[in-house]
Amino acid sequence: MVHRARYNDGDDIPPLVIGVSAPQGSGKTTLVFALDYLFRVAGRNSATLSIDDFYLTAKEQNELRDRNPANALLEFRGNAGSHDLQLSVETLESLIKLTKEGMKMKVPRYDKSAFGGRGDRADPSVWPEVEGPLEVVLFEGWMLGFKPLPNEVVKEVDPQLEVVNKNLEAYSDAWDRFIQSWIVIKIREPGSVYQWRLQAEVAMRADGKPGMSDEEVMDFVSRYLPAYHAYLPTLYKEGPNGSNPDHLLVIDIDENRNPICGGSWDISCL
Repeated sequence: MVHRARYNDGDDIPPLVIGVSAPQGSGKTTLVFALDYLFRVAGRNSATLSIDDFYLTAKEQNELRDRNPANALLEFRGNAGSHDLQLSVETLESLIKLTKEGMKMKVPRYDKSAFGGRGDRADPSVWPEVEGPLEVVLFEGWMLGFKPLPNEVVKEVDPQLEVVNKNLEAYSDAWDRFIQSWIVIKIREPGSVYQWRLQAEVAMRADGKPGMSDEEVMDFVSRYLPAYHAYLPTLYKEGPNGSNPDHLLVIDIDENRNPICGGSWDISCL
């Protein structure tokens, strides 16, 4: 209601874009699924989107790796620089224009099971279609809202982060500027991501989809950990890039992904 109140009668009201920032495996996809369901039950047409949907194609990711042969953080998908920012801007701009009945568009999806778990952009023929009028867009990602830091800060964490940090400068204009409200899932220890990611890969393999081995998961997650150690403290202290404190919800969770009573906010304590 607050979002709609900003507009006059007869105006085309763009959807409210809610950003969900949370580390891998912490439950953000499940949360987004639940919120999407609740919005639809309440009669609010919603769409879901992940920063993963904008990863470079497998071919483009290989080219990025070849341009940065000494940087393990850019060898595979994940860190800033491994996303198609133009595609993300075009997609978000198109989504917020879906204000009338009959308007439709397809939104990108990424196939994480392709190439033995290394991933590739899904074929457009399987991209889901979104119809207007759209009232809510739920946009989630592990690094959503990260702010670039002084080079000396990131180099202390890992010298390889310097180029990632430079790449991050373009992300605010590509993503964060579209987001009016935020949900941040706050974790205690970035090392928990490994176990959570392993659980996800085991589930993927159990469903008959090709996934990474345990050793590959450890190697894969190790390429994200420097960014978590560098950027999460600022995210938790200052909020996401460009966020309004009045439109920010922080949920603290433990290593079992349970809300922490007495944290920033905990529904189980109500």
